[in-house]
Amino acid sequence: MEPNSPIPSAEGMHLRRLRDLTEFEVADGSPDVRGWAVRGGDGAKFGDVSELIVEEEALKVRYLDVELDSSLNVNRHERHILIPVGVAALDEEGDNVFVPSLNKEAVLDYPPYEEIRITREYEEAMLRSLKLPLPEGRSGSFYDQDSYNEQRFYHNRRPAAHEGLRRRDPEA
Repeated sequence: MEPNSPIPSAEGMHLRRLRDLTEFEVADGSPDVRGWAVRGGDGAKFGDVSELIVEEEALKVRYLDVELDSSLNVNRHERHILIPVGVAALDEEGDNVFVPSLNKEAVLDYPPYEEIRITREYEEAMLRSLKLPLPEGRSGSFYDQDSYNEQRFYHNRRPAAHEGLRRRDPEA
């Protein structure tokens, strides 16, 4: 896959890696969590945030692309997982992301993420792995649920009025 190619859309979704959206950046007041340690409910590290997956039209982060720790001895093709942004939380002081519903053992059974495949079936498999309800019906957006609520993710590290992403200033 080309390094700057978008993640294919599924059922009208437009999910892209933040690094591919050259006209967007993490907004002031919101921490850029790429490179931060990801820890489970037990506090043990199981990976690092590799990338942010963004719904471009909504200008919102929907997933954290987490590269699993090499100590887990996971096949290199299965080293990445996606975590819905609303099920994670930022450490109030350190550069850590906590996912209370996962741990080192649970991520081994979590569906691996391949950059070319973000389908609705994959998204539903992630929600089932996290023991979260699937959205009912087709009213509203798939992402209109707490599992995808950016405010839940960022609330420890930014005021509620801030957005997670913004357009880059072309003059900067």
